[in-house]
Amino acid sequence: MEIKYEYSRKRSEFGRPCSFSDLPAEVTVDIPPDPALAEDFIPQDPVDFGVQEGPVLAMHEVNTERAQVSIRGVNHVEGGWPKHVDPKNPELTTRYREEVEREEVYTKTVQRLGFVMEHYIRQNNTIDIYEEYFEEEEEEEEEEEHPSAKTINVIRDPNNPRRMATHLSWHPDGNRAVAVAYCSLDFQDSRKDLNSDSYVWDLEKPYAPELTLKPSSPVVTLEYNSKDWHHLLGGCYNGQIVYWDTRKGGLPMEMTPVEFSHRDPVYGAYWLPSRTGTECFSGSTDGQVLWWDIRKMSQPSERLVLDISRQDQLKDALGAISLDFAPVLPTKFLVGTEQGIIISCNRDAKTPPEKIANIFRSHIGAVYRVTRNPFFPKVFLSVGDWTARIWTEELMDSSSIMETKYHSSYLLNACWSPVKPAVFFTARSDGVLDIWDFLFHQKEPSLSLKVSNDPLLSLCSQDNGRIIGCGTKMGNVSLLEISPGLCTIRKNEKTLTSTMFEREARREKVLQDKYKERLLREQERLRAQPEQQEDPVQTFKQAQEDFLSSIKAERRRR
Repeated sequence: MEIKYEYSRKRSEFGRPCSFSDLPAEVTVDIPPDPALAEDFIPQDPVDFGVQEGPVLAMHEVNTERAQVSIRGVNHVEGGWPKHVDPKNPELTTRYREEVEREEVYTKTVQRLGFVMEHYIRQNNTIDIYEEYFEEEEEEEEEEEHPSAKTINVIRDPNNPRRMATHLSWHPDGNRAVAVAYCSLDFQDSRKDLNSDSYVWDLEKPYAPELTLKPSSPVVTLEYNSKDWHHLLGGCYNGQIVYWDTRKGGLPMEMTPVEFSHRDPVYGAYWLPSRTGTECFSGSTDGQVLWWDIRKMSQPSERLVLDISRQDQLKDALGAISLDFAPVLPTKFLVGTEQGIIISCNRDAKTPPEKIANIFRSHIGAVYRVTRNPFFPKVFLSVGDWTARIWTEELMDSSSIMETKYHSSYLLNACWSPVKPAVFFTARSDGVLDIWDFLFHQKEPSLSLKVSNDPLLSLCSQDNGRIIGCGTKMGNVSLLEISPGLCTIRKNEKTLTSTMFEREARREKVLQDKYKERLLREQERLRAQPEQQEDPVQTFKQAQEDFLSSIKAERRRR
């Protein structure tokens, strides 16, 4: 390598600190401007610069894995025995106990532990830690909150065209799911693209059905089996009865033959509390009530014709449009008919005519719903025409003991609150849900809520009475959460409700007796007077004037 320049310094100067000093400015290079280059410059005026100082963000999606829950059983076996002793053999266990009890160690141990046990028993009996010292003092009542309800979810029919949500059934295991029956009940609905599927919806995932039920005909009613949660019972539009096992998918396990099934749509189907949990019964507008066993659905096990003349003639039978069964009365059930009559039936009667126990002439039109009170099974609620009425089986051949006001729209469904004996819900054709509490208000509902613009067809409450499901004509199921005051039972509320029902029943009985007495006096008066011919023209004019005056009064009131 060729050395161009060599730097040299004394050894003593290595590592010495630098010494800086102020010196005057010195021009090293001076480049004068060239006028010839001025033409090459392009002036830019103004010059804009954009500066973004905000942080740059990115959007990310995270989907957590859902834990798969499975039902498992644990079998607890009696333990603590020696290997040579079989705990299932009573002779061996008895012999072993006698051997142990004869040992001296056993006697000493029992004596030693006996003193300790006696000490703690005496200690527990000395004072009652659960004693209530202020039973006589009334608890301070909390401030009454205003009744309210809010919509927490809406489940929509995933098919087009939309169908009616005709029935709801909550899953018995904590109401975690709801089965919805979808069917079009319009007369001669000839749309060919109507889907016949019904669905089971999981409330935690309401945007897609948990299970799709695929019947041969649209399902009008669905009901869970309270004994076997996996079994679903369905009544079809063509009259067949079908059941599913939800563990094995959405295809039916078995269905009844068409020739032995109902001839009209099945509007009610319920499971019976039998020992096997496989028996059920159904009602239809063909005038029959049929009993079935899902182990053998080739033909019904029993049949009842709803002929109130007790002649057992199918041609004179009344069509069943609603059905109710309470497990506390395992042999009795109620049938609401298209003709406005409620029939109380008893399955234990010897002959079919005797099975029709009582008849209640209730409504002008069809009885869309009839349901027993969960606290007082002899008291039941019916819905038809423009009113909801409360009846008792203790009064035969009489009118209802209580009723709501006449609404301007039809009432299509109703249900009792499972936790408050005097609270019930009614669904109207104008999409309004009314919540009644007869202990406090009998002329007006405690709460009226506009749920939908479409008629409300189905209504069902959860076991805790907090969530109410409302199905509409367009297939939407709205889940409403009501305020705690409407789903929390108060002190002595059951006793007060019982007293109210008894008082109204006595009042109705007195009015019925007075009406019969007046009717007898009127008949005697007519027999004593000579017969007078009424002028039909004058009677018609009087009826017409009364009718028009009532319409004008209603218009002025509105």
